[in-house]
Amino acid sequence: MSTSTSASVAETATVPAARNLRWRVVDIVVAAVLGVAIGLVFWGWNVVGGAWFGAADAVTPGLGGIAVGIWLIGGVIGGLVIRKPGAALVVEVVAAIISMLIGNVWGVSTVLSGLVQGLGAELVFAVFLYRRFGVVVAALSGVGAAVAAWIFEMFYGSSPNFLKSFEFNAIYLGALVVSGIVLAGVVGWLLVRALASTGALSRFAAGREVRQEV
Repeated sequence: MSTSTSASVAETATVPAARNLRWRVVDIVVAAVLGVAIGLVFWGWNVVGGAWFGAADAVTPGLGGIAVGIWLIGGVIGGLVIRKPGAALVVEVVAAIISMLIGNVWGVSTVLSGLVQGLGAELVFAVFLYRRFGVVVAALSGVGAAVAAWIFEMFYGSSPNFLKSFEFNAIYLGALVVSGIVLAGVVGWLLVRALASTGALSRFAAGREVRQEV
């Protein structure tokens, strides 16, 4: 075998096999289950997070964004678990629909917000070509969802935020980003690892990675 042929074989061996990004039946089922479960979390957070939002906003207008992160967590968890295009979006939207159907004060705007936030989280996973799923990418996904939420609220509703002061919007954006990093990104990553450690994600890469670390 020639030197050039040997080099060619070696290079081929080091190229990782292409990942299958097509959805399986199990992906669809798990996305639905995650969406419903997180929708219930959203519903509960409507009370706890709503109170926190109001209290923080009373201290400094715009600071209420610090409580928003849990409402952004669906996209982060969906992307970390399923690792396929559209997973972050689907889980966040399903969760928003469940939250709306159970009952909240925002109605159909919950679903619109979930759609935008899911797209924000999805964009980050897409930038990394659905190949990186560590805590940094999870935090960035939370930031993506947070920025998307900020843009959405800037223009949507009877009293869009562009009518408010620059100071309010700057503080709100900063609070949203911090909340997206911590409550959506880091907490979402920790929850996925905790779930994987139980064996519930054995059919997913997230579950296999945790088992290898043990």
